[in-house]
Amino acid sequence: MKRAIGRLAAMVTAVTVAGTLTTGGTASGATAAPQVRDYLVFYADGAHTGAMRAITAAGGTALSTEGKLRYIIARGPGSRFVESLADSDAVAGISSDRKIGYATALPAASPASIGPAATAFPDSQALSVASSRPEPLAGRQWDMKMIGATADRSHASAPGHRKVRVGIIDTGVDGNHPDIAPNFDRALSRNFVTDRPDDPNGAELDGPCEFPGCKDPVDWDDDGHGTHVASTIGSPANGLGIAGVAPDVTIVNLRAGQDSGLFFLKPSLDALTYAADNGIDVVNMSYYVDPWLFNCTANPADSKAEQLEQRGIITGMQRALDYARKHGVTLISAIGNGSTDLGKPKRDTSSPDYPLETERVRKVDNSCLNVPAESKGVISVTALGPSKRKSYFSDYGIEQADLSAPGGDEYDGGSKPDVTRLILAAVPKRLLDKQGLLASDGTPKTPMVVRDCQRGVCAYYQYLAGTSMAAPHVTGVAAILIGRFGAPSTDGVTMPPAEVQRLLYASATKKACPSPRKYVYRFEDQKTTHTCEGSKSRNGFYGHGIVSAAKAATIHADGPTAPVGRGD
Repeated sequence: MKRAIGRLAAMVTAVTVAGTLTTGGTASGATAAPQVRDYLVFYADGAHTGAMRAITAAGGTALSTEGKLRYIIARGPGSRFVESLADSDAVAGISSDRKIGYATALPAASPASIGPAATAFPDSQALSVASSRPEPLAGRQWDMKMIGATADRSHASAPGHRKVRVGIIDTGVDGNHPDIAPNFDRALSRNFVTDRPDDPNGAELDGPCEFPGCKDPVDWDDDGHGTHVASTIGSPANGLGIAGVAPDVTIVNLRAGQDSGLFFLKPSLDALTYAADNGIDVVNMSYYVDPWLFNCTANPADSKAEQLEQRGIITGMQRALDYARKHGVTLISAIGNGSTDLGKPKRDTSSPDYPLETERVRKVDNSCLNVPAESKGVISVTALGPSKRKSYFSDYGIEQADLSAPGGDEYDGGSKPDVTRLILAAVPKRLLDKQGLLASDGTPKTPMVVRDCQRGVCAYYQYLAGTSMAAPHVTGVAAILIGRFGAPSTDGVTMPPAEVQRLLYASATKKACPSPRKYVYRFEDQKTTHTCEGSKSRNGFYGHGIVSAAKAATIHADGPTAPVGRGD
């Protein structure tokens, strides 16, 4: 049984019917990469001309320039090209532009191109979000009870606002799911990736393409991860299934992840830039940028070209995050599922994860960064189980943990796993059909899946766990605060991210480290020990506290000032 849970980029764990943990698979067959490749060359401030000269001198060709984030897309002859550029003071970082993530976003596909849509409730049948009646599956949402995001608490007075736009940077969103469709903005959504069936060495990556040009529509999710995240944030209170943390917000799909669950740099840059330029108020990033779990700028275990690639990821993402934050986008990230103190990492056994099956063991230290969780300006979230203990798989760290939220822990309450201790949220029905998890009459074959049918409409939900599931709870509470205190803008509302962060921290429920601080997790025949550092007001397990929708719904705009963290 593995403790490094889920596909690396997805940060998610699942429990099978038998109760064993499952992880995303990979294929084998790595060989040498093509000699000529495309690269993102990040130039230093005011050094565009110098970088262009360096590209030419290194035998490369400049293809285009992205001025907002200050990088050049250039084509050059492999590692020799990269290492030549490293000698130029004009170059701040270099990263391979992997073609599977490099494509211009397309507008929403027409209904005819995506097949029949799921039936959503007519407006006349929908319940008011201000209703005190809970949703049919609310009894399974221990997570919402923990943070006070229920019909009789935050939903009654602060369900979010339609003008608040929440960007889901993930594997996609099933915009036709009956418990997402009422809040889904198809016109504003974008897909920044193109599916690729195989990796460069012929190993299966995303699998067969479903649409012409391998470009999925903006309301499509072949993985299910992004749909679960979107549902936790903003499933409407419509009398079906569940309600999200902020059931009256607008959900926008900003897809940056492959069907395989891998997330590469260029799509992430595109998604953040688009969010900044199109009035997105808060984004959820439940992933890390592949192919490196830890990005080290000078690790002796890596080649010079690999060091430069990791430097490019750190530099490029920081520029995109800074650009988004400057334009009013609050940034929320999952902290990771490696069961690791990110302030004291020792080994990385998961990198590089592309091409597939190329991972190796390397020593790392605190100079190496998990991106975007450890990037500046990002609010990183640890995961909790039903008892409010930190989930055994959740990363942590006094420098890295900003907030905590329910993320599930199947062992929290006993040594045997229980799926009901995970987080329940929406899943695309066709994904369940593909996986053979539904009987011919639509009945789920596994306790991991729940069906709810109301007024002739059926919708499906799945239990998942991970820091991926914790982050959207914080994103939903951020949306509540923006809905309450945001100022009118041409795009809807706007609120400075620093102010959103201040109120998130101020409204969080403080939680001290366990006693003793060296907490021993026991499950099945295993045990692991995590040490919590810090005070009740800020520590490595809970950050500034457990996020609270109930307090966010009642806090005053001039509420108590919280201690500042990495986001400031």
